[in-house]
Amino acid sequence: MKPTKRFCDRNGFTLIELLVVLVILGLLAGITGPQVLKYLKKAKTDTAQLQIEELAGGVDLFNLEVGRYPTTEEGLQALVVEPDGLSSWNGPYLKKKQVPKDPWGRDYHYKSPGSNGDYDIYTLGYDNAVGGDKENQDVGNW
Repeated sequence: MKPTKRFCDRNGFTLIELLVVLVILGLLAGITGPQVLKYLKKAKTDTAQLQIEELAGGVDLFNLEVGRYPTTEEGLQALVVEPDGLSSWNGPYLKKKQVPKDPWGRDYHYKSPGSNGDYDIYTLGYDNAVGGDKENQDVGNW
């Protein structure tokens, strides 16, 4: 007759082994977590810069076809919806046919004529206030 296995002979992890693994995972998260968050915040600023460049390209194309930049009142919406009274509008001038939000979920600011050129397109960053650095920095087409 073959002996039966006892409960304590089963394969598995002990509570101590599980606790050791959890402590190791916690230490790794503590070391790498802040670095990941730093890169995520910088990625949002970089995304804003890329989106502003795309919007600026649309504004320049609008200018080439219409003969002027969108007014501040028309805003960036003029790149996807034809403003009243324009016969030479041949848009939409953005690939996705909609004006994107900035990486923090807010509308981009547009001013024409701009303080820094023919037009300004910008976002105020995470804090939505003028100035700042890192993730709070203003990002614009200047």
